[in-house]
This record gives sequence, C-alpha cells and structure tokens, in this order.
Amino acid sequence: MTRATTRGAPPLLLVEDDPELGPLIAEVLGEDYTVTLVADGAAGLEAGRSGDFELVVLDRRLPGMDGIAVVQALRRAGVATPVLMLTALGAVGDRVDGLDAGADDYLVKPFDFAELSARLRAMRRVHGAEEEVVYIGDWEFRPANRLINSPYEGRKVLTETEANLLSLLAQHPDETLSRERILREVFPAGDSVGTVDTYVHYLRRKTERDIITTVRGRGYRLGQL
Repeated sequence: MTRATTRGAPPLLLVEDDPELGPLIAEVLGEDYTVTLVADGAAGLEAGRSGDFELVVLDRRLPGMDGIAVVQALRRAGVATPVLMLTALGAVGDRVDGLDAGADDYLVKPFDFAELSARLRAMRRVHGAEEEVVYIGDWEFRPANRLINSPYEGRKVLTETEANLLSLLAQHPDETLSRERILREVFPAGDSVGTVDTYVHYLRRKTERDIITTVRGRGYRLGQL
C-alpha cells in the first residue's frame, strides 16, 4: 500500500494493479486528493471496508478478486462510498455489469486524466449535495451513507438498523424516547423491546457509551449534546 498525500485533501482509494499506471494515476490525483494505492482486489476490499475514503477508483481486472466482486462485497457490507470503475472492457454489456454491481460511474481505458478528474468532481458534487451530517459531540454521523466518524478512530460503517436507530434519536435531540416507541419506529413487527437494548449496545460498542444516554425508567435519548 502506498500513499500520495495532499494536506487536508479528500481521501481517495485507488485500486489498480498496473505497476506503471497505478503510480501515475496516484501522482496525478494526488494534486487534489490524499490517495491510497493498493494493487489487488483483496487489499482494496479491506481498505474500502474501513469507510475512511470519500471516493474509490477501482480497476475491473485485478489479481485474485476482480473489481466487480470488490464493489459487490463493499455494497453488501453497507459501504456506500462512491466508486468509479476503470476498465479496458468498453462494451455496453461490460459497463452495465459494472454499474449493476454497485459502481457509480465507469471510465474506459485509455482515458484522459482531465476526464477522470472531472468525473470524480461530479461524483463528489452529487453525493455531497445529498449528504446530511449530524454532529453528536465530537462524532459526525452521515445517515445517508450509514457512516459515523470520530476524530480519534476514523470512520465506521453502521448497519441499516443501527443507522435508523441513531437517526431516530437524532431527529428528537431534546427528547427521551421510550423503548416501545423506538421498537415501533425502527424494528419489524414482532421484535421485543429487548431488541432495542441490544442495538443500543451495538452502537455504543462501535462508538462510545455516551453517544446514547439511558434515562432510567423512561428510555433513551441522544447523548453528548
């Protein structure tokens, strides 16, 4: 793994196995992004799962695990980071396969670096415009992407249920919500109120205990106000 760092720049993951093209792309994009370069699909998946990146540039043909498998695995893991797929396969069917797998955009090799940069800027505009950020103490919660970010520990990916629970509490920051109400609004019919306690525990384990406050005999409210 190598990094091309621009202080304060958005973090970008580049997954490219070509020993000449990979470093070249990293150098060019390093003018605008903090680029992490990995050279195979398994390493790309591991890095992408961390949720530490705003964008992913992913080659389709990779050793071991190809780009289609990587983006599918990222989406199954709940990682919503925008992905631009690079490939030498330019047929319509190949582009459709990449987009259906979960990629947000598709660029055929050889490409112009100006176009690559423009497409990445467009992806950031689209996803950034739709992204709500909820501040909970020092934590940043991004409900649309199910990401929660700490200045100390980096980003973590929440499950859909965890994100829905935290979103509900964030929508009522000054209220204590009963376990019964949380159960009714977040969980499927038939679940017990004990399920609420379980998911509060899950959220605290991924973040810290004070992110949700227990109000004895009443329920839960958003913590760290």
